Amino acid sequence: MTTLTYLVDGMTCAHCAAAVTREVSGVSGVQDVKVDVAARSVIVTSDADPDDAAVAAAVAEAGYAFAGRA
Repeated sequence: MTTLTYLVDGMTCAHCAAAVTREVSGVSGVQDVKVDVAARSVIVTSDADPDDAAVAAAVAEAGYAFAGRA
């Protein structure tokens, strides 16, 4: 298992966290997603390193700005 932390801009509430969690959970190989709105972070646990572009696309689909790995 691999755990990576990504930064996401624009999240302000539990609804934001739920939207990002839902979209990032759909990325291939992702096993778990934890969102910390205050830290503007998304912690992703996956089988192997997830594709950063796929995570970025999922974050964008949720309506937020992907800011890269922490």
